[in-house]
Amino acid sequence: MSRLVGVILAAGKGARMLPFTTRWPKPVLPILGMPLVRHQVAMMRALGIERIFVVIGHLGHEVVRALGDVGGPVEYVEQTEALGIAHALAQLEGRITGPFLLCLGDVYVVSARLAAMLDLYGEGARGVLASKIERDPELIRRNFAILAEGDGRVRRVVEKPRTDYGQLKGCGLYLFGAEIFDAIRRTPRSAMRDEYEITDSIQIMIDDGHRVVHAPVIDEDFNLTVASDLLAINASELQRRGLSSFFAEPPQQGARVELSGVVGGVGVTLGDDIVLRNCVLFDATTVADGTQLTGAILTPDGVISGETP
Repeated sequence: MSRLVGVILAAGKGARMLPFTTRWPKPVLPILGMPLVRHQVAMMRALGIERIFVVIGHLGHEVVRALGDVGGPVEYVEQTEALGIAHALAQLEGRITGPFLLCLGDVYVVSARLAAMLDLYGEGARGVLASKIERDPELIRRNFAILAEGDGRVRRVVEKPRTDYGQLKGCGLYLFGAEIFDAIRRTPRSAMRDEYEITDSIQIMIDDGHRVVHAPVIDEDFNLTVASDLLAINASELQRRGLSSFFAEPPQQGARVELSGVVGGVGVTLGDDIVLRNCVLFDATTVADGTQLTGAILTPDGVISGETP
């Protein structure tokens, strides 16, 4: 395999996460005190990927600021119109000529077996789709269904299916060859969302006869779609790592502070007589004396409920 590059799509507006996304695009929201996009870069670096492209759009400067120096070259490309995943990826045609690992900027995955995707590509596949057995039909409807043969070859992909296509779910992580760009050029806008869907491009690759396979390498995955998802991801990471709470740096803390399942960033100040349970605190957040909250997200601008709108 020629040298693998990485691609992170971080251009979406995230309308369902308002009011966060008037100030913070989804890829910079904190997971254990670190922006999601930095977790994705670290994942790629662990696979030996040195060159990474990040497609930015809405509040792109915040993505650039959040990444800062991540220990290797990062190149930014702008998507000026929000026309879907395939359209965002099309901005890189001509810049990428070999295989690349693609990650959606609002997806958090846990896996110790991602290198298996590289092995499958090296065995002749031109597309590898990270997958997971998902027993919750609603979570498949939020992603895409994969219909595959017993040997892993994909026959069909279905974006946000409304009927039962089985339990094999695509998880927002892909390995493609440059053939995907030819498929994107022939991808029409979808009737569902009037966007250029990457699943339609994948289906074109399959129909063209390219070998596309799935790799069941995902242990956990989360789509950062609504505010409560941010709480769920952080709670899951606390549990996975055996932590009761976590702060990126120790907070300034007053008297009589009770914390359980709390994740905080840097520069956090906690007043007196505080009880916080299952909360996420952004960088530079000050929590006033007497605050008692459960299942909330706290920012320097105020408190935001984690409940789904």
